[in-house]
Parts: sequence; structure tokens; C-alpha cells
Amino acid sequence: VAVLGASGYTGAELTRILLNHPHAQLEVLTAERSAGQEFKSIFPQFAFRKNLPKLTRVDDSYSHIENCDVAFCCLPHGTTQEIIAKLAKSNVKIVDLSADFRLRDTAEYEQWYGKPHAAPELQKDAVYGLCEWNREKIKASRLVANPGCYPTAAQLPLIPLLRSKLISPEDIIIDAKSGTTGAGRAPKEAFLFCEVTDGIHAYGVGQHRHSPEIEQGLTDALANGDKVTVNFTPHLMPMSRGILETIYVKIGSGVTVDDLKHTLQERYADEPFVTVLDGGSLPQTRHVRGSNHCFINVVKDRIPGRAVIVSAIDNLVKGASGQAVQNMNILFGYHETTGLMQAPMFP
Repeated sequence: VAVLGASGYTGAELTRILLNHPHAQLEVLTAERSAGQEFKSIFPQFAFRKNLPKLTRVDDSYSHIENCDVAFCCLPHGTTQEIIAKLAKSNVKIVDLSADFRLRDTAEYEQWYGKPHAAPELQKDAVYGLCEWNREKIKASRLVANPGCYPTAAQLPLIPLLRSKLISPEDIIIDAKSGTTGAGRAPKEAFLFCEVTDGIHAYGVGQHRHSPEIEQGLTDALANGDKVTVNFTPHLMPMSRGILETIYVKIGSGVTVDDLKHTLQERYADEPFVTVLDGGSLPQTRHVRGSNHCFINVVKDRIPGRAVIVSAIDNLVKGASGQAVQNMNILFGYHETTGLMQAPMFP
């Protein structure tokens, strides 16, 4: 296994998970600014592991990466496409945690990410890795675009309800809250302790890059040719990890909130990582922390004809590294839960 971009939060989380995976052997860990250093010098929590490979630069590691069975790309948006293009002739399978291959329309990618797609010839081969909905395509793929954190928490409850035509595709409002690890590990003034603690603020209002990813998945779910457009607003919370989304939807004529909940329960009854909570219990980020679980519930709004869905995940696990390992398990025919059955960490 190779982890490219191992010095970031998703890279560290991948390493933590893979160290408990019975079929994974870490062979390559890359980090451009920390090349030559021991991994434990970047993340001291791994000091107990004596046999981890030293950090290297990607350009110095291609021959080793090509000899791996799978490479996880945890690199900044816009940098992964060229690297994956260089690996295209090898047999290594790729799980890309950046946004570089999530949007099928390369023109839309350029619109939202501000630069042309550097590997458009590979985009057609990329499979969107929302595991619970794309298993068969993932099995046959070589390049998996790991979903974003906000889109994961939004799509898991909304896709089955749109497919069942129980909710309207119009006027979907997604109010999302995330911990600061979602912004990555690179130092930025906006994420200093004094800038984040003791408050909450919205960001990317009306223009967050996860909007087209969410809309792409929901449009696919609707499957009638109409494009779904959502009102999506993320907020930064003074916590390290976790995502909570409160989603407001219109329900169809004659449809009840019990119908919505029954549909979610039925669809996810056999899914190990998606749980529809009993009764009126509402998902909380603390109850999925450190796990690959998504907790969901749906309740009746006091406004007639509307419902409120609440969805919670750990942005670093189900929203990134855990789902990436889940995709790896599907790619190689391992049981999907392998290495991922850690219970949430609370307190």
C-alpha cells in the first residue's frame, strides 16, 4: 500500500486504519516538505510502530508506488491528476481522496476549481466511490474518486428518498457543520485557535465546491433528466472532527415522515456503516467520532409538507480515509468491514 500525502490529516487517519487492516502492508509514505523524516516525527502518536517506511517525495517514489497493489492519494486538489496520469500504465489501483476526479464533467471541474482538468482522458474511467450505492462499478474499476465529506453525509439520506420519489427535488436545504480538520493541516490564519474557538461562522456561502458534487449525485438519483440544485451552506465549528448536516426537504403529496424513515430503514438494514436511529433520537458528531459510521434520522417539521433529516459522520473517517479503505476492500474483494469495525470514541 502507498499513501501519497501522508503528512496531512487524511494521510494520518489512513495510516491509523491501515495498521489494523490484516491485508494491508504500508510500503510507501510520501510527504513533499517532510521527505527524509520518520513518520513518527510528523505524527508522534505512531512512535510505537518501529517499521513504518520513511517519508519520501512522490517524484522519487514512482517505481515503488507502481509495485504496490493500491495507492491512496491524499494530495491537494489540482495536484493528483498529473500524478495519476503518470501511473496510468502501471497496474496499481488508485483511490483518490482529492476532488480531482469526482465531477464527471471536466468543464464543470474547471468552473469550480479554477483550472483545466489535467487528465481528462482518465476522467471517463473514474468511478465515484460512494460505497453503499456504487459497489458493482467500484469492483470493476481501477480509479476510484473517493467522495467528499459533506457530499457523503448529504447523499446517504437523500439518494434513497429521491429514488423513491418521496421527497421533492426542489427546495432542498442543507445546513452543514464541520470540524476544522476538514480544512487540512497546512497552516492558515483563518484556522488558528483564536480565530475558531468560542464561535461559529458560515463559509463558502452560495459557492462551496462540494455543491456540484452533491448535485451530481442527487441528479443521478432522480434519474429523469432534470438537474437537482440544492441550497448548501457549510459552517466551521470549534471542534477537531465531525460533520452534522440538518437537511430540510419537501415531502410528496400523501407521503408521511414515517414513509421516509421506513424507506431509509429498509434500504440500509443490511449496511454495516449506515444506521437509521430509533424513535426521536438525533445523530450527534460525538457518537460517530473515530468511526466509519453514518447516523441518520428524520423527523416531522412543524411546517406542513416538510421534513427534517439529520445526518452525522466523522469527516476524517466515513468522510475521507475510512470510506477510502472501504473502497479498497471492495476493489480487492475483502469483506467491506475489514479493518473498519472500530467503535466510535466517546467520551
